[in-house]
Amino acid sequence: MGLKAIPMAADTGPIGGDLSHEFIILAETGESEVFCHADYLARDWAGDVDYEADLQPLIDGLTALYAATDEKHDAAKFAAEVPEDKRRSARGIEVGHIFYFGTKYSEPMGAVVAGPDGNDIAVEMGSYGIGVSRLVGAIIEASHDDNGIIWPASVAPFDLGLINLKPGDDTVDEQCALLYAQLQAAGRDVLYDDRDERAGAKFATMDLIGLPWQLIVGPKGVKAGTVELKNRATGERLELPPAAAIERLLA
Repeated sequence: MGLKAIPMAADTGPIGGDLSHEFIILAETGESEVFCHADYLARDWAGDVDYEADLQPLIDGLTALYAATDEKHDAAKFAAEVPEDKRRSARGIEVGHIFYFGTKYSEPMGAVVAGPDGNDIAVEMGSYGIGVSRLVGAIIEASHDDNGIIWPASVAPFDLGLINLKPGDDTVDEQCALLYAQLQAAGRDVLYDDRDERAGAKFATMDLIGLPWQLIVGPKGVKAGTVELKNRATGERLELPPAAAIERLLA
């Protein structure tokens, strides 16, 4: 989703347990203050994990550096463990939370399993939650610019916006209809802007909505046998033959 959620030591709250971590996305509008080592911010959290391998080295690496929410922040420990130039404090949005309960609930409930020796042992328990309703706001906070949202492709409401610069012009309408049909047939969701509006307003609207790609069709381009393809995240614009633009969008 284009997000970097940092695991931070957090208060267990009324649910209890011995240990919990909130997964925080840094954002100026976040509801809580967080503290962490700067190296956490540079880490790639999206790497594949081999769950059949020994996970302890991975866990040790992920938890070695200081990272805590305001409820668990220890100012003295932060100062002692983190060099001054590496200390970071910011606001963040919680998008996930994990809890380790141990046997807090299993022992009273009599939830047991047979151990290797055949004797009953209490189940070790935990839980997790993902803040689905918070993710939209978190994505927008993490991925935007002065012109609007920049949706990651994996969660964008549409794959691209198709902009007709001159609705009512037969050649432009025909090219747009063909592109729309080809993209829909290939499984792409297309937001088609054929409003009777000036070009600048259409560009501004598409930037505000923030779809990953904009496919722009106008009379000059149709005459030249090209369309314009814009990448919302980078701002890169390419003039391509329609077939090449389709190929790029389907890659």
